[in-house]
Amino acid sequence: MLRRHVLLSGLSGAGCLAAARAVGQDAPYPSQPVMLVAPFSAGGSADAAARLLAAHAPRHLPNKRATIVVENRPGASGAIGTNLVARAAPDGFTLLLARTASSAILPAIDPRTPYAWDEFTILGLLYETPFVVCVRADAPWNRLADLLGALREAPGRLTFATTGPATVLDLGVRQLFVSSGLPIDAGSALPFAGGAEAVGAVVSGQAHFVGSSLTDAIAALSARTVRALVVGDADRHALLPGVPTAKEADVASLSAITGWSAVFGPASLPPPVVEAWVNAVASLSSDRAWTEAVRRTGSVPRSSSPSATRDFLREQLALYGDLARRLGLL
Repeated sequence: MLRRHVLLSGLSGAGCLAAARAVGQDAPYPSQPVMLVAPFSAGGSADAAARLLAAHAPRHLPNKRATIVVENRPGASGAIGTNLVARAAPDGFTLLLARTASSAILPAIDPRTPYAWDEFTILGLLYETPFVVCVRADAPWNRLADLLGALREAPGRLTFATTGPATVLDLGVRQLFVSSGLPIDAGSALPFAGGAEAVGAVVSGQAHFVGSSLTDAIAALSARTVRALVVGDADRHALLPGVPTAKEADVASLSAITGWSAVFGPASLPPPVVEAWVNAVASLSSDRAWTEAVRRTGSVPRSSSPSATRDFLREQLALYGDLARRLGLL
């Protein structure tokens, strides 16, 4: 009887385990925590973007109690974390917070990049972050034309803060030079570890100006320690109503330089997972809590379908590939 009790208990336990697995399979997606890889360091704008998505996306997924865990995997300008997702199992439990540098610039200009830009299931664009050109608050240049004039008079004398070659901060400034008829080396680049550090270099006087994502510059702009001369967006920004747009400042092509965040997964994600995230991204666009949180960072909510996001990425790769050829990086 004891053996029979033990056997029946074992069968009962196995049955419960099987039932639990069946429930897990039948539960709405995601039935377990989703790892959202942010391919840059904790505390930066990419990390903040990932945590913003992790906080707001679950209520738009089939499982309203979903948990999204942000995993920072920095290194190699975002290539390490991005490649991790490219090689992950396509089960919907490892996703990527895709960013400009790692998902557009690197594939466009560096043949050593271990993944292709389209080697992912593209789930949608979340938002864009305008590019701003800033000088210290007490700088003598009140308009972009004033700064460009100084660069034209003495090429190479003024310095700009950057996060290194082949990054948005560097290529954005080079695009400004090109679109203004200046030589590609009209200013001297000073590299810093991150966007916030680059803005801080202008505040401290180490660099004369910086081209930055608005997210990284917003704190200094709010504190009035730096002044924006142009914002690379089609419309005046709500947080910078007095700052001219790129078109108004006669550098319309600068509006193509933009930071952005998107959601990618490994190739061949199951259709139900794709549908869940495409619907979630679309729903976020009308979620007031999400859109207000995004705007507070200086970004502009611009949710896009996978096909529209793919078209946008093609344009981004063409832009940065062309700039890289002008700079001799290709």
